[in-house]
Amino acid sequence: QVQLVESGGGLVQAGGSLRLSCAASGRTFSRYAMGWFRQAPGKERDFVAALSWNDDSTYYADSVKGRFTISRDNAKNTVYLQMNSLKPEDTAVYYCGTTAFRSSYYYTKTYAYDGWGQGTQVTVSS
Repeated sequence: QVQLVESGGGLVQAGGSLRLSCAASGRTFSRYAMGWFRQAPGKERDFVAALSWNDDSTYYADSVKGRFTISRDNAKNTVYLQMNSLKPEDTAVYYCGTTAFRSSYYYTKTYAYDGWGQGTQVTVSS
């Protein structure tokens, strides 16, 4: 069973930056793809970014392309989400997840991920 702990959220003004971290334990971290999702109040959990299990490819929602960057440090069992040029519409609880699927088709699907952290709140003020 994987355990995930997100951190790094907070309150930031529009145009600012934050870096989220997700520390994983309980499985061989380097063998799994990692993803970030977010959920605003009253809305579904939406895909934000994913990193393939072999680190060859990254995937982003259109709304964050060019502003967010996903990366991982296998030695620290941690995945990061660098968020720049933040907008008020980026306000949400951000979650990380792991998936054993190899096909990128699944990386944007919440059902493909097993185990979620408690989330970290990101609030962007205008």
